[in-house]
Amino acid sequence: MRILFWHVHGSWATAFVQGAHDYLVPVVPDRGPDGRGRARTYPWPASVREVSADRLAAEDIDVVVLQRPHEIELAHRWTGRRPGRDVPAVYVEHNTPTGDVPRTRHPLASRDDLPLVHVTHFNALFWDSGRAPVHVIEHGVVDPGHHYTGELPRAGVVVNEPIRRTRVAGTDLLSAFAEVVPLDVFGMGVTDLPSHLATPPGRITVHEDLPQAAMHAELARRRVYLHPYRWTSLGLSLIEAMLLGLPVVALATTEAVEAVPPDAGVLSTNPTTLRTALETFTTDPAHAHHTGHQARTAALSRYGLKRFLTDWDYLLTTLR
Repeated sequence: MRILFWHVHGSWATAFVQGAHDYLVPVVPDRGPDGRGRARTYPWPASVREVSADRLAAEDIDVVVLQRPHEIELAHRWTGRRPGRDVPAVYVEHNTPTGDVPRTRHPLASRDDLPLVHVTHFNALFWDSGRAPVHVIEHGVVDPGHHYTGELPRAGVVVNEPIRRTRVAGTDLLSAFAEVVPLDVFGMGVTDLPSHLATPPGRITVHEDLPQAAMHAELARRRVYLHPYRWTSLGLSLIEAMLLGLPVVALATTEAVEAVPPDAGVLSTNPTTLRTALETFTTDPAHAHHTGHQARTAALSRYGLKRFLTDWDYLLTTLR
């Protein structure tokens, strides 16, 4: 099967392209958001081919996988085919709704010709999907391997643009967490975070935009993983940390309550409980190692790549 999709979410796409298909990704001269082409920091197989936007009309395409509302018009303009009508298509919703959440209608809510795939049951529950045929295909994650050493009595955090996304990402909570355990924050746009939070020197250390393999290697050296997000679909860095073998401390919000079972870490909406858990894991390496092992087992069971690809193959074959 020849699948057209846009390179939007690196971790999700890295799992998606591991299937037994040919994948076409648009590329534009400046490699902007509508044409990034192949990933440069993720391991993508040779079955993923870049195609210039002006050449897509000549390509044989079996299925279009959409991920943003404007891609419906973009696909029509670039390929000459209308998704869901001239060519089978499916829409993947990666994000939680925003605004007046209980009443937020999905952009596809008025259409019944484009199946809507939510990546978590939480998303499917909270979006008003209207007439759209709804499916849930939970994430699959390429296993980075069990590399946990926990040698550093510090907490690892992965967040992109924490200053812009302050309350969504739980950035405003980090100073209080850093009082009980030093934090290492990995991601894009983290350089100015310590000065933004005005934390004492050494309590928050940042690691700006490391390649994924390097980030995983560094993360595995930290004693515990902190997931401070208030509102996110399901940060795949959380699952990657569990696969590396880190125990988890997370806000008990959105899909995290399903992703992290009780023996894999501590989830709570009480910041005091979370601070106590961070301190306990940091000062008890044996407990951290055991809990991290349970976290890895849970992540492999629920978010394994084989299940993810099987679910996607089943849905894609129904579209033809």
